[in-house]
Amino acid sequence: MNCIKKMRISYLCILAVLLAGLWSSCKKDAVSDTSGAYNPGESVSVTGFFPTTGGGGQQLVIYGSNFGNDKSIVSVKIGDQSATVINVHDNAIYCIVPDKAYTGEIEITVGTNTTQQVAMASESFEYQRRMVVTTLAGKKDERGNYDIKDGTFADCGGFLNPSWLVFDPKNPQLLYMGQDGGDIRLLNFKDSVVTTPITRGMGNWSRIRTIAFTLDQDHMIVANDQGDVNGVATSISTRANGFKDPKVLTSYKQCNGASIHPVNGELYFNSYEKGQFYRFDMDKYFEQNTGIKGYDELFKIQDNSWEFQIDIAPTGDYAYIVVINQQYILRTDYNWDTKTFMQPYVVCGEPRSAGWVDGVGTSARLSNPYQGVFVKNPDYAGKKDEYDFYFTEQGNHDIRILTPEGKVTTFAGRGSSSIDNNPYGHIDGGLRTEARFDQPKGLAYDSTNQIFYVGDAENHCIRKISLEN
Repeated sequence: MNCIKKMRISYLCILAVLLAGLWSSCKKDAVSDTSGAYNPGESVSVTGFFPTTGGGGQQLVIYGSNFGNDKSIVSVKIGDQSATVINVHDNAIYCIVPDKAYTGEIEITVGTNTTQQVAMASESFEYQRRMVVTTLAGKKDERGNYDIKDGTFADCGGFLNPSWLVFDPKNPQLLYMGQDGGDIRLLNFKDSVVTTPITRGMGNWSRIRTIAFTLDQDHMIVANDQGDVNGVATSISTRANGFKDPKVLTSYKQCNGASIHPVNGELYFNSYEKGQFYRFDMDKYFEQNTGIKGYDELFKIQDNSWEFQIDIAPTGDYAYIVVINQQYILRTDYNWDTKTFMQPYVVCGEPRSAGWVDGVGTSARLSNPYQGVFVKNPDYAGKKDEYDFYFTEQGNHDIRILTPEGKVTTFAGRGSSSIDNNPYGHIDGGLRTEARFDQPKGLAYDSTNQIFYVGDAENHCIRKISLEN
């Protein structure tokens, strides 16, 4: 056994030496170790580059001749964007592909003043756009102050608490924003304008927690959080009146969220009081045109004073119960025979164990998860569940992904570690390398254009996650 082990070690050592020699030889062939200075009397040429494709931040080697050895007189543009030059040899330039180098033309400039020469590569670098975070609308000043006003995306002030985002199902150009403690704002993408079509006073609301639409898409449901058992839990308003005529649908206290089943249409809402999970029959409501009472308690999630909201999968097969103040997510499966959700169970996170840990099931750690959206994953085509669940986290200042198998990973946020160790801030850029949020809450997804919109609460703005444009 020892002889076999020694032979294996000897073989590996010989192989390593051979590979090292081969790599060294290839490297010398590709880039000779020349140190000649730039000669203005000879032409500068570009013969190739490697790799031929990549995105912003990609390392790139450009091959050619007469580049010299002084990087201070060498500049590189890729797709008309300036690249960072790392090092220069007479026959090779090492650089970093800049962001937004969409067209990919490679232009080399060597020399100064009258000695300057320009050379172009015969082929273009194939730039691959990456997903980035940008700021769409809303802002605050250096002291954290902001105006609240209607206006264009560039001049709409800031948002009080953009805690819930939902597209109008009949008009994807309209994005409604629920503000916890404020009014309902509307982002109109056609005109790039923000307005305030629905105020808290219209529905006698204390805290607007969630917004949903009924199965016919002509009625808006608003969940209201307040302390009176006889007060407004959920309200209903009609499209015919611009959703400006909210009426009481159900009464109870401390409602954190309300959702409509996407197939059968019943309403599910909750109470923070004892973690109650309620079902309300919308068909009967429309038949009788009466609400207020008549809802059923299906279960309690675990204990008193557990803040949660309900996200039902597009198929209607199950729902995630996002327990905001206790750091975990439950799943409740739907009984198609009885048309009700059943007793839930934990799918990720651990009750009362805040943290930031990517993992599976209860090994993952969350911190104040908030709004979530279901996104179809093409890799799951043909499987029983084809959706990932993306959700915001206030405490971790990020966007996470929950797979059908219960695996949690971090999608965006907590970047720019070279600046400082804070996970929060307001920085646009690469999803994980640069971007930072500050207590994100609201989240919406445009599946047609594959764009996420984030209600960045403490930055008082709406962020956008999309391909570079």
